[in-house]
Amino acid sequence: MSRWIWFPLLLLLLLQLVYEVEAQVENRVIFLPGRFQNVSILQNETVQAVVSTIPSEVAFITLQFHTQHRNATMSYTRMPGLGLSLTAVDSGLVSALRRAQTSLTLFLSSPDGNTVAGTGVILSYSSTDPVPGACNMEFNLDVDPNIYIHYNLYETTIRFAPANLGYERDGAPPACDQSTGTDTRWRLQYDIYQYFLPENDLSERSLFTGFQAVADKKGMMENGKRVMTLKSTDVSSMIFNSIPGQGIIYSVIVRDPLLNTSASYVPAHTYACSFNSTLDSCQTLGKISTKIFFTITGLAGLFVCFFGHRFFKCELFCMGFSFAAFFFFILITRTTELDYDIRLALSAVLGVVGGIILVMIWWRFGSVMAVVVIVVGLMLGFLLASVVLFTPLGDIDVFRKSDAVFWVTFCCVTLIVPLFFVRWPREGNITTCGIVGAYAVVLAVNAYIYTSLSYITLNILKRLLNNTFSAVFTDVPFQTIDYVMITVWVVLSVCGIVLQLYRERSRPFFPPSPYIMWQQERERRKTNVLDPSHHFPSLPSRLLARVRQLTKRTEPAGEHTPLLL
Repeated sequence: MSRWIWFPLLLLLLLQLVYEVEAQVENRVIFLPGRFQNVSILQNETVQAVVSTIPSEVAFITLQFHTQHRNATMSYTRMPGLGLSLTAVDSGLVSALRRAQTSLTLFLSSPDGNTVAGTGVILSYSSTDPVPGACNMEFNLDVDPNIYIHYNLYETTIRFAPANLGYERDGAPPACDQSTGTDTRWRLQYDIYQYFLPENDLSERSLFTGFQAVADKKGMMENGKRVMTLKSTDVSSMIFNSIPGQGIIYSVIVRDPLLNTSASYVPAHTYACSFNSTLDSCQTLGKISTKIFFTITGLAGLFVCFFGHRFFKCELFCMGFSFAAFFFFILITRTTELDYDIRLALSAVLGVVGGIILVMIWWRFGSVMAVVVIVVGLMLGFLLASVVLFTPLGDIDVFRKSDAVFWVTFCCVTLIVPLFFVRWPREGNITTCGIVGAYAVVLAVNAYIYTSLSYITLNILKRLLNNTFSAVFTDVPFQTIDYVMITVWVVLSVCGIVLQLYRERSRPFFPPSPYIMWQQERERRKTNVLDPSHHFPSLPSRLLARVRQLTKRTEPAGEHTPLLL
């Protein structure tokens, strides 16, 4: 009887053992060099990444694994340890091969106990290729081929460890810092690349497709954009402009100019935002306050684009509002730690005050040249200067290394534009209405659909708010939506300018000041006794007479003759 009791227990243990063996077999993923493999890491499991039939000419191998926003741990051993593993969304390890070694096993796991899905690839290199991160003195791994990304609202910084010269299997790696001759790693050069993912696309599929296009050195050189080349004597870091919501893949290709060989670091990506934030995640980047503010701005800009000169007071209010709101947003941000929504609300209120003050200045003094040349002209000059420095001209080293040169150039372009307003004030004012009003429409569209054109002025704002922004590369993607928005901007500007010039061709250049007209009318009534209005009672006398009529009953005067039948 006891044998029948133990039999189910033995059967259960046997089934569990078979299940564990099958699970270990299922958790093995075979990688082929250069071919991507999608891997799903379940909770509390370790996946073996196996590479077999390695050719004899291969001296070292890099395994890279990429997820969209969840961390994955890659390690040399089944149990991750310090200096033997790396946990990141973009992780990679370098394995130097021993003589006669034909297979290799690395391990993938989920550090947070969540299921992680990603894609990985094995890249092989010969003994003449540089070894990425082999002269690491900063990060945890002995040989670290990874790129580390840190971002904030203004800038994205990438850092990496220096590389070393390649060497044969079982050979001793060259010394990193014994000398700086041409036979050492100091001859190596580092090409910094960036690859923009499709705009307004936060999908995992888009990211993995991008990595498949640029994971190796050949793909990145063909599809990516080389930003700069660093020498071994330069600091191994680079600063870029943060573009929240825009996916960017960064990579470094180390070159040996003497042997004409190269190797790729493990590419890393960022969206400059968090997928895990509950308040302002990548999926909900646009704040409600920002959308409301720029929607109203876009509607006002559309009105100014086509009717600004005709309704001169409305135009002045919009220009004064923009000028004051921009100035006070910078001032409040630089001097306080208020929340973004409060800063935006205060800037809007002060912008309204600024718009009213500008209208009152024109209403009281009637100086068209003052308000048009100083305020309206500077608005157009500011936008044109921002456009000039938004081009690749803004990334020239002299502008990146010297704030003084940048701001002197910016101010010169800004101040040149109002000079044309002195000679052609009406044409300049209408041109400003068309260009600035159409750009306000572009900003309104950007509140809902990302477009790189918003960074024309946003880069200037970031430079004013951040003291270290001058060292940042301000390159942004130009894709289909950007060319569409450029077309919209140009068409709106041209249509608005042509329509207003045609409509105002036979009208006075600018409307007269109401206050000055009132003064002239008052003087005319005082001096012209033949004018009937000269004998017209004053406003207080008319009001007093009207009150008396309402409060005093009038008695009939004279006799009433009865009607005759």
